[in-house]
Amino acid sequence: MNNRFTDVQRSLETTLKINFKEKQLLAKVFEFFPYPIQIFSVDGTARLINKATLDMIGIKSIDSHVGKYNVFKDPIVLGLGFMEQVKRVLDGETVYLTDFIAPYQNMRQYFNLEDRDIQTISSDITCFPLINSNGLIEYFVAIFIFKEIYRGKKEIDWGKQYIETNWQKPFDADKTAQAACLSKVHFTKLFKKYIGVTPHEYYVNYKVGKLKEKLLDTNLSIAQAFSACNLDYSGHSARIFREKVGVSPSDYRKLQNNDFIKYDPS
Repeated sequence: MNNRFTDVQRSLETTLKINFKEKQLLAKVFEFFPYPIQIFSVDGTARLINKATLDMIGIKSIDSHVGKYNVFKDPIVLGLGFMEQVKRVLDGETVYLTDFIAPYQNMRQYFNLEDRDIQTISSDITCFPLINSNGLIEYFVAIFIFKEIYRGKKEIDWGKQYIETNWQKPFDADKTAQAACLSKVHFTKLFKKYIGVTPHEYYVNYKVGKLKEKLLDTNLSIAQAFSACNLDYSGHSARIFREKVGVSPSDYRKLQNNDFIKYDPS
């Protein structure tokens, strides 16, 4: 575990344990912690959350979570394989969960969370028991240290950069997704969400844009303009151009040249 995260978690654990005997002081310390913290009863039901939990995780309200959410019934904790580790806290252990990566949209399916532009939340979680004066576990605590909130935008930028760098080559969905460090299905879904078109559509549009630039060069024949874009001046390529631009390549050149002559100050 990263040393910085470990130090923060152990410091918070010590502070909460010291203040547990003074409930009013504990409540004040708890509320102003800058990290999401939840306190659970031994049956797993959430009993207390702080403001950072609302703000950072996106829980809409205290009432929608406290008394309703039960960590031992959380399908995400179960699905990620952490349930048995979490339950060890009932044996008096302090449990460290590293790289807890939760898909945010899955969390929204089960909990009353805000609709945020987030794909996954990666965090380290410390769970430890709070022992009462009789030596019994009365509650247990979970402290979340967020490591990364993944929105997917930087990966989309990597994919766009790959397309724009390799626009003269045939489109390769697998290599484009690899450049974004995502699976092809996930990348295509995110790309459409953020850009509004699929990666292939973006590639075609970008290539048509480059072809339009070449068609403005009257030193090139239309066929040479297509060739400069690694396209054959065939019925298929010309048809794609017409679908995207609304006119044929030759008509596009004529229109642009006429506009140039019309507005040429000389």
